[in-house]
Amino acid sequence: MSSYDYPFNERIRTLLRLEDLFVKTQHYLQGTHEFNHHCTLISIFQILDVIDRAELKTDMLQELDRQKIVMESLRGNPSIEENILNEVIEEIEKTATQLRTNTGKIGQVLRDNEWLMGIKQRAGIPGGVCEFDVPSYHYWLAQPTETRKQDLETWLEPLMPLYDGLRIILHILRGSGVPVQHVAQQGAYQQMLGGAKPAQMLRVTVDDSLGCFPEVSANKYAINVRFNMLEPAQKPRQFEADVPFELTLCNL
Repeated sequence: MSSYDYPFNERIRTLLRLEDLFVKTQHYLQGTHEFNHHCTLISIFQILDVIDRAELKTDMLQELDRQKIVMESLRGNPSIEENILNEVIEEIEKTATQLRTNTGKIGQVLRDNEWLMGIKQRAGIPGGVCEFDVPSYHYWLAQPTETRKQDLETWLEPLMPLYDGLRIILHILRGSGVPVQHVAQQGAYQQMLGGAKPAQMLRVTVDDSLGCFPEVSANKYAINVRFNMLEPAQKPRQFEADVPFELTLCNL
């Protein structure tokens, strides 16, 4: 089974993009080849580009504080495991404190590193970090694996509170909805939306063995899901059989 997230607003869209980049960064960082660590650094540069919004840190702190209040209101609820609730509240408090302690713009210490920013600028050019273009980078890539890994962990460290915060928020968001079974007739499904509080994200879960994937278009009035199939050397085309799937509307 595979799940596909579709954000309804720019804030959730940004968090999902950052999550994707952080996950890739963590994956590449565990590798030992210089190409793995090159991909790690490129992902770090992309994270910097995405978070180049002054209000991102403020938005995240406000959401963490709001979720802390919501969680604390659940104390004493017999259907809630008190130990797990305390762990969640403690994690929210710890992450919010780290974000507040990280004064200034997130990742500014990396932007102040002239050598890194030189690599970042060259990396935006196709083939721009060849050894004849940036010999210092070629020299760094030739360093022992542990040396490169230690440098990358140092550069990632000021960004990690942001990752911790978005993981908490997206975990709560994904767990907020109830999966509902639907069937897309001949690969197409539409649902009208109503209610005072619109969803912030939807999730579509479908069995991989069916051989199709969803494409979603949605607004505050309606959701349209079309299942497509992918064939080599051809653009995606609509899957014409009925498709059972789960749809989850998520809201913080």
